[in-house]
Amino acid sequence: MIGARILAVLAAASLVAAFALAALLPPMLTLAQLIAMFDARLLYGMHEMVVAHGAGWAWAHLMMPLLLRPCWLMPTGFGLVFAGGAMTLNSRKSVPRSHRRRS
Repeated sequence: MIGARILAVLAAASLVAAFALAALLPPMLTLAQLIAMFDARLLYGMHEMVVAHGAGWAWAHLMMPLLLRPCWLMPTGFGLVFAGGAMTLNSRKSVPRSHRRRS
């Protein structure tokens, strides 16, 4: 029960953040451009970290496609996953009640 509520709050926060990003920023601002607006060296640091600690293909085949998508898409995806988790946890059947009649 508490897990479903936590996931529902995370879903709501993610979807509100996605709407704010989509409404307040230029329409096709990519995630890489948004990160570069805050710190231009961060992208270079991310690249070095992925190549040094992971596989070289991970940057080209995993990170770059994410960085080239619109910035509002990632929080939307997280929001949908959290909402699905909340709905799944909420759909569990509760303990059956006694079938005695009340008088």
